[in-house]
Amino acid sequence: MDKNLIIAVFASFITVLLVTPFVMKLAVKIGATDKPNSRKVHTKLMPRLGGLAIFIGVAVGYFISGLYNEHIYSITLGGVLIIALGILDDKYELSARIKLAGQIIVAFLIAQSGLTIDFLYIPFVDKIDVGFLSIPLTIIWIVGITNAINLIDGLDGLAAGISSICIGTIAFMAAMNGNILIFTIAMVVLASTLGFLFYNFHPAKIFMGDAGSLFLGYIISILSLLGLYKSVTLFSFVVPIIILGVPVFDTSFAIIRRIVNKKPISAPDKSHLHHRIMALGISHRATVLYIYALGIIFSASALIFSKATLWGSIFIIVGLLLVTSLIAETIGLVNERYKPFLKAYKKFGGRNN
Repeated sequence: MDKNLIIAVFASFITVLLVTPFVMKLAVKIGATDKPNSRKVHTKLMPRLGGLAIFIGVAVGYFISGLYNEHIYSITLGGVLIIALGILDDKYELSARIKLAGQIIVAFLIAQSGLTIDFLYIPFVDKIDVGFLSIPLTIIWIVGITNAINLIDGLDGLAAGISSICIGTIAFMAAMNGNILIFTIAMVVLASTLGFLFYNFHPAKIFMGDAGSLFLGYIISILSLLGLYKSVTLFSFVVPIIILGVPVFDTSFAIIRRIVNKKPISAPDKSHLHHRIMALGISHRATVLYIYALGIIFSASALIFSKATLWGSIFIIVGLLLVTSLIAETIGLVNERYKPFLKAYKKFGGRNN
């Protein structure tokens, strides 16, 4: 890292440490608080708006590092709009439709700027130009990842920690590939998020709120578009999905759960990954640490995957799918009866006996 980036990273971290107590007071003053209910783990009124502190830290790093000279105006504007949307939601609890509309507008802005998924190259087959699907695919990616981070924000420090692991992995890959722009953005955001985690880890003093989860989800989606989808191989298409393994895993099984249980896909529930682990009698802090460990496994798999041969890559994907399916069935992530792999294993094992 050059001198300016080191200073920027340090300044972002310290800024968040200093401003978060003031953001906590502001959140209480304007009523941006999280009230306990049957779906939530906390039992007392908590200030939200923590994403504002992260954003301020990122803004400080943005200027000190010189990112404002990098002609990323659309990305910057998108970040400002998404944090504004999150702040409004933390204050007024916007409807799901309004939030989705806001995210689509921001994603469309990014796609119109030229940062899009243009084509894929499947090894041993050919390059596939996605053509007119370029903008829709880009919008779906940005909105999907933004909401995936939002969905895992259910325990103290969970979304901030998982986001840090994802962003740190992207920063490492960017450094290995010599991509200074992505590395700089990732390090500034990582420093800001870690600064916030000081107040957000269990027992949390403040929640990041939608301002934080939407902003971090947006940043992660943009970093992956900048650094990974612009590479043309199918492997690079899969890498960001593996890095985002925890939110993708939780979101995918949330959709399966609602389909199997015949409920609307948008219906909230208390059966997410962290809920099911805690239902086993595991403590709040230990649950978060277990999910961190799962996030690190996904990140390590992504790093190995990016350098693996075709057969090695297939082995990693199959292995991850099998492991996540077994975890989901063991903890009842869909429901207590949905256990196709475990039932097949018992049936197959029974025949051998």
